Amino acid sequence: MRPITLLPLTMAALALTQPAHADQQSVRERASFNADWRFMKGDPSGGADAALDDAKWRKLDLPHDFGIEGPFKQEYQGETGKLPWWGVAWYRKKFTLPAGDAGRRIHLDIDGAMSHATVWVNGKRVGGWPYGYTSFRVDLTEHLKPGAENTLAVRLDNPPDSSRWYPGGGIYRNVWLVKTAPLHVAHNGTFVTTPIVKADAATVDVQVTLDNKGAATAAQVSTALYALDAAGRRTGEALARSEASALTKVGAGRQILLAQSLELKQPRFWSPRTPQRYVAVTTVSEQGRVVDEVETPFGVRTVSFDAARGFFLNGEHVAIQGVCMHHDLGALGAALNVRALERQLEILKEMGVNAIRTTHNPPAPEMLDLADRMGFLIVEEAFDAWRLGKTPNDYGLLYDEWHEKDLRAMVKRDRNHPSVIMWSIGNEIREQGEPEGWKMAAHLADIVRSEDRTRLTTAGFNHVVSGYNGFQTAVDVVGFNYKPWEYPKFHQSAPQIPVIGSETASTVSSRGEYFFPVSDDKSKGQANFQVSSYDLTAPPWASAPELEFKGLDDNPFVAGEFVWTGFDYLGEPTPYNADTTNVLNFTDPAARERAARELKELSKLNIPSRSSYFGIVDLAGFKKDRFYLYQARWRPELPMAHLLPHWNWPERVGEVTPVHLYTSGDEAELFLNGQSLGRKKRGPRDYRLRWDDVVYKPGTLRAVTYKQGKPWAEDTVQTTGKAAKLSLTADRDALLADGKDLSFVTVAITDKEGRTVPRTSNPVRFSVSGPAELVATDNGDATSHVSFQSPERAAFNGLALAIVRTKSGKAGPIVVTATSEGLGSAKVTLNSKP
Repeated sequence: MRPITLLPLTMAALALTQPAHADQQSVRERASFNADWRFMKGDPSGGADAALDDAKWRKLDLPHDFGIEGPFKQEYQGETGKLPWWGVAWYRKKFTLPAGDAGRRIHLDIDGAMSHATVWVNGKRVGGWPYGYTSFRVDLTEHLKPGAENTLAVRLDNPPDSSRWYPGGGIYRNVWLVKTAPLHVAHNGTFVTTPIVKADAATVDVQVTLDNKGAATAAQVSTALYALDAAGRRTGEALARSEASALTKVGAGRQILLAQSLELKQPRFWSPRTPQRYVAVTTVSEQGRVVDEVETPFGVRTVSFDAARGFFLNGEHVAIQGVCMHHDLGALGAALNVRALERQLEILKEMGVNAIRTTHNPPAPEMLDLADRMGFLIVEEAFDAWRLGKTPNDYGLLYDEWHEKDLRAMVKRDRNHPSVIMWSIGNEIREQGEPEGWKMAAHLADIVRSEDRTRLTTAGFNHVVSGYNGFQTAVDVVGFNYKPWEYPKFHQSAPQIPVIGSETASTVSSRGEYFFPVSDDKSKGQANFQVSSYDLTAPPWASAPELEFKGLDDNPFVAGEFVWTGFDYLGEPTPYNADTTNVLNFTDPAARERAARELKELSKLNIPSRSSYFGIVDLAGFKKDRFYLYQARWRPELPMAHLLPHWNWPERVGEVTPVHLYTSGDEAELFLNGQSLGRKKRGPRDYRLRWDDVVYKPGTLRAVTYKQGKPWAEDTVQTTGKAAKLSLTADRDALLADGKDLSFVTVAITDKEGRTVPRTSNPVRFSVSGPAELVATDNGDATSHVSFQSPERAAFNGLALAIVRTKSGKAGPIVVTATSEGLGSAKVTLNSKP
């Protein structure tokens, strides 16, 4: 069987820099435009007028999410986080444009604004974009006043009932001011591919779209290739240079496409293990004068999907070990912070994750930059709904007018990232059940292919019928959501089509919560709006992780899986969720009717839950037990063992308290207070080891694991003493004084011996001295309605988190202090450097 092979494109985000040329005014400048905005929630009269007095408006820097500021309210929808993210909001900024910029083109790039953004400059409307996840550009040039003060105004109108999860509100991604000559590379106007890749050389093709906003002229383009270091900086001399293109006429107000081809000797391939990148530096000249220069990072790699054997990267079979991720950053909300994103990826990397599905929308550009640099495969998704929406005011209202614009914008922005391996055109879209729905899928897939022929298309299908009614021919790779039993059936019906688990498991749990008796019935294990961490509980359409593991192991043609989800996120607190759209996960009419009845009854409850239980890691970034189940599977070479539950059960003395072990070993012996409780060997489809008849008595549980008969790893859990003190640890103690860098500081409630005491909920107060500020606290408890900005946070099962941000331009030592009544205080010292 022939595999479906992608042209071996790669690339990373389009980075725009200002080169050192004699005529600085003529070349491109790209600068952050995040500082010193004025903000107002509401819709004042004359919000766009330059003469409006906004001095009393709140002053802030972007990115900004007004929804995360709360307050939480019980009457707000739990599906969207019980936070006030909807409504009209205005952002205004006054700035002086240097007189020397007369004659240049001035662009405003907004990476994301939630939602229905409209932009004015000096009272004149200049553009906007409704879909809150799309990056867009507006041209300010014609209405600016060089050498004078200008006023920029952005109005957002975030409709209620427009999302199934917490979307955030505000200009929540970065904003840039870009200055170019009239003749310049168009927005997202470079496209680098590597159509021929061999060990000794790769052909690098560079397509450049020139945009001429001035008089007719003649242009030349040349490109040079450089290696990038791990931080994305150019290293060494140029590895290849093109000849300058022939002098090409560009008409007034016209765009032209130019192409160049270079040979890169001895290329180093990009992969999750070796994320080597290069950069194509493209220079545009007009009448012998450099007028523009752009840098396009890229990578060299080949990607293919084989319907019989799975996924191949650079000719090597790679199992996709992926998670789905929503875009919020927990206590920080939807407002982008690169360090917070990086921390999430570091934790996922430790677990063994090599792939992320950006559910269910395009991510921030910085997410893909990090994926390129750190080595993650990305499936980038465009939409959660097409014309048939899932909530009253969602993308279904925009689809007809905007789907093509949004899809093209996504692909053109991100097609240079080596991390992106597939484009997903939709998630569980309702048109799956419509007779003509496959035609919509084919239409969207064709739009993608018209912009990028180097990658395949996919979609997340939750209706079995969608795999057999034409949808399977509309996309290149069929993604099944929660249907591992369908893998062999579909493969038999369409052996030529690759398959992936696009959304899997949806196991739910609360960190540190364990309920008894322990049952394999996935509907059990729920109490007090928490879910047991024995990792056996799941919604009706979903399963414990092992069902998907077995489906993949029994069907090795499946390329891998994307677990729902890597981290907990705001909103969708299933199983305590009255969101009736969940009934769409059922294709059987009787099952759908039963689910609808259950959800109707659930909607009558006074449910406090405001964030999900799906995460393998909780909202604060603390690992749940499930982290180690996936680590054992995804990092089989890592000696590891993890016992659960904790061993503080004074009320259970003499009662059966099952013990489970997650390990990358193949055999283990369990000891309680030195007495063996038996040695167990893992069978071919066993993914955890269980001792279900352990009778609780306080003391020490110890597991000794083996692999191929040799000692492998050990884990111990002990009955602790009473809570006696606090322990503080920071994820990083060396920070940058840039006003953005973060340290995530964990407080643990411990006994006198320093062991974390489970089931503790002591209130902790945080304070910060030095050149930093406390920006958020959390504990991972999905039912907590304490403001994320509160300096006081009760521990949840022994842990709480403080997030500390540096102050711009202010270096020096930072001291974070945690205090709790009866437990004293603890401190950790950080250092902010210039």
